[in-house]
Amino acid sequence: MKSSGQHLATQYLLATPNIQDPLFASSVVYLCEHSADGSMGLVINHPSEQTLGSIFDQLEIDCDDPTINQLPVLIGGPVKLEHGFVLHSEFTEWDKTITVGSSVYLTSSRDILEAIADGTGPEKFLVLLGFSGWAPGQLENELQENSWLTAKPSSEITFSQDFDHKWQMAFDTLGFSLDNLSPTSGHA
Repeated sequence: MKSSGQHLATQYLLATPNIQDPLFASSVVYLCEHSADGSMGLVINHPSEQTLGSIFDQLEIDCDDPTINQLPVLIGGPVKLEHGFVLHSEFTEWDKTITVGSSVYLTSSRDILEAIADGTGPEKFLVLLGFSGWAPGQLENELQENSWLTAKPSSEITFSQDFDHKWQMAFDTLGFSLDNLSPTSGHA
């Protein structure tokens, strides 16, 4: 029997005030994968100190566009911070691309960074280091503990550069006040 959690992939996870861990407090996570084997997502609203230009410098990729060079690199989560990802719109045959949602793709190969640097990459994208992972059943337990709310994603929110307000923008799509949340979960 499939659990209802199978439908969590391609949803946002919105951290509730119950999450005290600074890595996840006020996070918006784009959940890329959810199965009986666990879950994988990317925090899409926590910029790091690094810019895309610094990543290009490390990889010896030339980019003459100061706007692109100044874009922030996000911390996608605490797992494998040395591993980079590009969450993007528009499908193109990059070396390592998977579909993670409706018109949302995840690429982890250098060729997309080269395309972004030379202006031929996707129109909408986020560059992230690391990811967030949950063991089998862990995310379901955190949902029961009211650590996360789920919301339907939108391209406008996912790719917004307004990182300070992204959580609120996603929460506002739910249509209720945070004051209405109970601090404890119910078990009927």
